[in-house]
Amino acid sequence: MKKNKNDNESLKKNKKLEEPVVAYSTSKVVVLPTYFSFDRYQEIAQKTDFTQKEWADILHISERTLQRYAKDNTNFNFSISDRIAQIDKVLERGKEVFGSYSKFLMWLRDNPFMMEGRLSLQSLASIDGTNNILSQLGRIQHGLFA
Repeated sequence: MKKNKNDNESLKKNKKLEEPVVAYSTSKVVVLPTYFSFDRYQEIAQKTDFTQKEWADILHISERTLQRYAKDNTNFNFSISDRIAQIDKVLERGKEVFGSYSKFLMWLRDNPFMMEGRLSLQSLASIDGTNNILSQLGRIQHGLFA
């Protein structure tokens, strides 16, 4: 029996409908911060010895804008909140590896070398930079210093 063109198209459509459905695990829900209050930012900032200018540079805002957030005690927008959350994650990981925030920050201020280049305080200003810091911290923790 010869199949016609319409039968082939019908089979193709049916095959698409028969594809297996991927089941995604929802056991851990990650809640992204929609905002960070200035008070929460200050808690994180107290872990560091960063100047206001260094914080402003890392957060990609002016010092004046940072001062305005402080004066008005307002919430940061999502992009700044996300950056603060990333920095907090790096600080916690650095403390875990080095034993204290100050030792971690001293290491970071020394512009350590890693396989991909040098790290610096400005590495905290980008997602790639924070990922590089986290990678290097993982290497240090596992004894891989190259």
